[in-house]
Amino acid sequence: MKQTSLVLTLALAIASTSPILHAEADIEAGKDKAGACVSCHGDHGNSLVANFPKLAQQHASYLSKQLLAFKSGERKDPMMSALAMGLSEHDIADISAYYAAQKISANSLPVADDDDDEDDQAAATKGKDVQELIAQGGDLYRNGDLPREVSACIACHGPTAEGNKPAAFPSLKSQHADYLIKALTDFKTGVRGNTPDNMMHMIAKKMTAEEIKAVAYRISVMH
Repeated sequence: MKQTSLVLTLALAIASTSPILHAEADIEAGKDKAGACVSCHGDHGNSLVANFPKLAQQHASYLSKQLLAFKSGERKDPMMSALAMGLSEHDIADISAYYAAQKISANSLPVADDDDDEDDQAAATKGKDVQELIAQGGDLYRNGDLPREVSACIACHGPTAEGNKPAAFPSLKSQHADYLIKALTDFKTGVRGNTPDNMMHMIAKKMTAEEIKAVAYRISVMH
């Protein structure tokens, strides 16, 4: 029997206290201003490095909130904080609009860890192949785990992981699995916490390493 879906805002952080920028954005200006972002986030926001998030097709409202959080210090990262400090609110609006207008690239099927890999993620899923993990992640994404209070991702991030633009809940589809695993693990351990009422921390801390990997794999192939 399917379990009742609960609210799950997954992975990329939501800065609840930062206002969404209302300045009229200029996509072409944003393209020029995003030049410093290319080395990590790739051409047109499609990062080729699995640990750096793709920004293409992300909601401008979400991107703006994150850049404002880095700028204010609410969210901390040495590189991103330094870059955001030099941006005006108008710059942030332009850059966010530019990335929102780009198309995100599809991912290849995730590759299972080698059996001799002893890291926590590999050990947690040893014996399961990629398709089994994707199926497990799909069930968790749709239904959550009610007895353990692990909420379903679909409630906030939508049936195809497209997110919720008015609420500034991020789009997750076609995001790198490695980045999603890192983000969820950071929420679980409290490294990240700039979500409404620490929602993501409260949910992620109840997820096992296997569940984190499984749902990340499922989301990474949603397009």
